[in-house]
Amino acid sequence: MSAAEWKKKCEEEWSLQSAPMPDGLDWKSVYEAKPFGRNLLMNPAPYGLSKDIPPPEPELPAVPDRGPPRFQPDGNFTGWTTNSEVLPYDTSGIPEGVVVCALPRYSWFTMEQVVDLKAKGLWDELLDEFQPEIAIQDWYEESQLHDSIYQLHVKLLGADKNTVISEHTVNPTEQRLVYSHEWKEVSHVFSGYGPGVRYVHFLHRLKNSFLNGFHNTQFTGSAVIVRPSKSSP
Repeated sequence: MSAAEWKKKCEEEWSLQSAPMPDGLDWKSVYEAKPFGRNLLMNPAPYGLSKDIPPPEPELPAVPDRGPPRFQPDGNFTGWTTNSEVLPYDTSGIPEGVVVCALPRYSWFTMEQVVDLKAKGLWDELLDEFQPEIAIQDWYEESQLHDSIYQLHVKLLGADKNTVISEHTVNPTEQRLVYSHEWKEVSHVFSGYGPGVRYVHFLHRLKNSFLNGFHNTQFTGSAVIVRPSKSSP
């Protein structure tokens, strides 16, 4: 196929008739990269779980694990940069004079990725002028460990990987009056974000605890998807 034919194929398959499509691009490479409508994150389910199946019930050990405390969950975190932050003991709810034999030790487990949009097949004119919608999705487990078990922070970055052009933060408070153990969806669509976006920085944190064993909050289905739709301010 000729360069013009590859360009026409991209235009028709992704309905890009109103998008800037410069002749100088390697349209065969763009088509093969398939930058639209697919998840651009690597390894979106490190625990091997699906949002379509309820999260597994935690297994209670036959013999309590007395330690030392553990703060790193098991999983295949290839593609993610990970970090654990151990939190101070929370004694705020303990009345004065009460002796407590053991308290849970909480920690945040942080996972992040940076998506290079041009490396995924997108181009400058599209990102700057057309500004396609960038959809974010994530699913986290109602682990019932704490009132705050999940945080999400997504940033659209410029070419220097430092300039923040747009960002979205989620920090929900869990309602634990009634027991529930399902997946909870988090989603957002960036649109009309302005020119200059070249990277998406995806970061989420999930809370774990250690008390007579390690208990973690799991996630699945993390996604960054670019849609061939012109965004509006």
